[in-house]
Amino acid sequence: MKTGILSALVLLLSLNINAQDPKKKEDIKAIKSMCGCYEVEFNFAETFQYSKDEKYVPSKTKYDYGLEWVELVEDQPSKIVMQHLLIVNDTMIIKHWRQDWEFENTRLYNFYKDTSWKYLTLDKNKVKGQWTQRVFQVDDSPRYEGSATWVHVDGRHYWENNTDAPLPRREHTIRKDYNVLNRTNVHEITKDGWIHDQDNIKIVRDDTGKDVILAKEKGHDVYKKVADSKCLAAQKFWKENAPLWKNVRDKWATVFARNKDLDLFDKVEKKPLYSYLFDLKPTATKAESDKIIDTFVKN
Repeated sequence: MKTGILSALVLLLSLNINAQDPKKKEDIKAIKSMCGCYEVEFNFAETFQYSKDEKYVPSKTKYDYGLEWVELVEDQPSKIVMQHLLIVNDTMIIKHWRQDWEFENTRLYNFYKDTSWKYLTLDKNKVKGQWTQRVFQVDDSPRYEGSATWVHVDGRHYWENNTDAPLPRREHTIRKDYNVLNRTNVHEITKDGWIHDQDNIKIVRDDTGKDVILAKEKGHDVYKKVADSKCLAAQKFWKENAPLWKNVRDKWATVFARNKDLDLFDKVEKKPLYSYLFDLKPTATKAESDKIIDTFVKN
C-alpha cells in the first residue's frame, strides 16, 4: 500500500515538472529574444503633479532615440545575463544598463532610498515559476530588482513587476526634490522587437520610511530589431572589454553574497564609481577594479 502511494506521488511530481518545462522554455525564449541590435525610442512624460509648492517645475517631456546592442553574456538554465551597449554616432560605445534574469530566486536587494538597499529573502512558494529581473547601473552597481511571472496568453508575451528604484540617470543630476522612483515595469515581446513600458511614481522618502508622492510619470521605450550588422562596433567593443567587466561583475557578486543591507557612497573624491571604472584599460587586473569598488562600499 505504501509503495503504491509513493509511486503515485512520484508520478504526480514527474507530471508537474514536465508541465513546467514547456512554460519555462517559453519564458527563456521571451527573455533571450530581447538580445540583438535595436533602434530604440525613449519617451518620458510627467503626467500628474502633487507638490503643494506653487513654484514646482515638472520635468520636461523627453523624447530620445539611439542604437543599442544587447549582448547575451551568460546563458544558464535558470540564469540569463544581458548587457546593453549604446552606440553613439556609429562609433562611440557607452556601456549602458545590464539586466539579469534568475528563475525562482529567493534573494532580493530592495532599494530603500538615496544609495541604500535592504536585503530581503522571499518565500520559495511565492516565487514558484517566477523570474527575478535585476537591473544594474552602467558600473554594475545595483539599481532595482523584482520578481514576477512571465505571461504567455492571447498571443502576448509579457512580464510585469512593481518595485522601488533610484532616480533615473536622465534626472539624477537635475532633480533633488525626490529620492525614490517607484516603478511599474512591463517588458513585452512584440513582432518587431520589444517594449519597456513604465508607470512611475516620484516619491520623497524620509528617514522613517514615510513616503510623500511628488509626481507621476509615464515611460514608453520601444526597441525595434534591426540587422546585427548595424551594431558591429558594439560587438567589437564587448569582445575587447568583456574580461574587464566580468571582473567587475564577479566583485559585485561577492558583495551581494554577504546577504545583508547595502550602503554605497555616491562619490569618492568627487568622482562617481562609473568614472573610475570607465577610465580603466581593458587589460586592467581584477585587483585594480576590486580596489575601486571597495572604496564605494560603506558597510
